[in-house]
Amino acid sequence: MSEKIIALLVAFITHVITAGGYAGVAVLMAIESACIPLPSEIIMPFAGYAVYLGHMNLWIVATAGAIGCNLGSIVAYWIGAKGGRPMVERYGRWVMMSRHDLDRMTRFFEKYGAITVLLGRLLPIVRTFIAFPAGIAKMPQVKFHIYTFVGSWPWCYALAYVGMKLGEKWHTDPRFEQAFHRFHLGVEIVLIAGVIWFVWSHARRNHEDKAA
Repeated sequence: MSEKIIALLVAFITHVITAGGYAGVAVLMAIESACIPLPSEIIMPFAGYAVYLGHMNLWIVATAGAIGCNLGSIVAYWIGAKGGRPMVERYGRWVMMSRHDLDRMTRFFEKYGAITVLLGRLLPIVRTFIAFPAGIAKMPQVKFHIYTFVGSWPWCYALAYVGMKLGEKWHTDPRFEQAFHRFHLGVEIVLIAGVIWFVWSHARRNHEDKAA
């Protein structure tokens, strides 16, 4: 079952990138930044592989990814800005964000200010939800988008670069392909365990939030 899910996810991402090019990369990253679980850790390496194949340019891929982060973040920002904390608390569970997560990000945002957006874009998971507290705090939107772009671009570049390098190694270093197949099952087990833990821990926190 896990192999089918991974295969479908890979097929979807590669199809969008192949059909849409840079626009496809931007759309996929916008989906991720709109709090829909489509991880950039999968999207950008595949874009990097397209760079290796000569279909794209690494710098433009990173820029398209950062633009997509900005577009997707608009949704989360305005939910926070217009609905405030109550609305985020009410609907956050639909994107697996508990009150605990919101409290943690809000405290961090209040302590360090707008720079949190820039730093948060360089951190897994945090980067997806950082727009909520920025919207709640009504951070100036121009500054928000500048910080989002500046913080997202290195992240997108690094992941795409890794994908490009892995593409090179795949065909030039047979040890890489052998190691990949050897640990493929282990990688799947770790991935599934991580997803189960993430869903379980957030579901528990949401239940505790309701009880409180």
